[in-house]
Amino acid sequence: MTMTTKSDASADDRAHLARALELAERGLGKTQPNPTVGCVIVNAGTVVGEGFTAPVGGPHAERVALAAAGAHARGATVYVTLEPCSHYGRTPPCTNALIEAGIARVVCPMLDPNPLVAGDGVAKLEAAGIDVLVGPLRAAAEAINRGYLARMTRQRPWVRVKIAASLDGRTALENGVSRWITGPIARRDVHVWRARSSAVMTGIGTVLADDPSLDARLDARLEDGSDDRQPLRVILDSKLRTPATAKTLSLRGEALIFTGLAAAEPSAALVATGVGIERVAAEPHCDLAAVLARLAELECNDVWVEAGPKLSGALLVAGLADELVIYLAPKLLGDRALGMFSLGALASLDAHGLTIDEVLRLGDDLRITARPSNLASPATGA
Repeated sequence: MTMTTKSDASADDRAHLARALELAERGLGKTQPNPTVGCVIVNAGTVVGEGFTAPVGGPHAERVALAAAGAHARGATVYVTLEPCSHYGRTPPCTNALIEAGIARVVCPMLDPNPLVAGDGVAKLEAAGIDVLVGPLRAAAEAINRGYLARMTRQRPWVRVKIAASLDGRTALENGVSRWITGPIARRDVHVWRARSSAVMTGIGTVLADDPSLDARLDARLEDGSDDRQPLRVILDSKLRTPATAKTLSLRGEALIFTGLAAAEPSAALVATGVGIERVAAEPHCDLAAVLARLAELECNDVWVEAGPKLSGALLVAGLADELVIYLAPKLLGDRALGMFSLGALASLDAHGLTIDEVLRLGDDLRITARPSNLASPATGA
């Protein structure tokens, strides 16, 4: 198999692939459990077709772009943000469609780590006489599909821990009051992230204290109705204390409680809500690695965590928090207010170093996106 590097790509290659990545971003949150993929078809320097992956069960990006290109696809170059699939799943293989259309060349940033593909797509294209270039803009392509890559390479989702805090790092007053620390623009941004996620997870402490909804509420309905899709709402509740009246259990979409093996049987009222209940080891808290492994089995790519300092800290200490999304408000709450993470006593100032990826202003607030420095990328495992 031909593996090439960024230097093998021309400026035009990178420009068309960058456009394909823009298209892929349009599918964020709509294609799960599939990756979101963009595709651009170019013939004799002219773009003849574009597309991105439809919601699950619909056509993949390559087939959307091929339909737009029609006969102009013959002899063209296809720029696609992930190796074309080569197996029958919910849809037929994209490699077959590319070969049948008479494509001459394919450029993609990376191979698909799905064991059902994993280089087989490129091999079939090359066997059909199609020139394949793999490698340009790989880092950008990985960033779009971090959750899918994490699930395929390490069998657990990409975990983002969301924190809303004052400028002095406090998440609630001493009496527990926390609404609202951040402004409306930052709060709407949270709903965008929820909508992009496979699951929103919290702990029983947050459920009992705040009774959160945990659903995605966007102001405007998109043309394709994609904001109708709700993430799975997950509660970690080792002793099964979730009340049947919890707000999140009454909303559209699915909810799931993870509880301890020895927890009491659920009440009839809780069962009547339709919530799923699964048991994991809990000594005394739910085994976080087991929870995430199970969510991967349920085809969750991205998990968005909105919880108190105990669960957020536990994920960080266990090395299971892949990314932090921290909203900082221009307020000071003082040293008696609650902090972001329960981490215990630390022996070093560098115990939990972070790599900051982005700082963005949202109204009066800041959104800081950072990753723990000691974690591997999802493409290589962790």
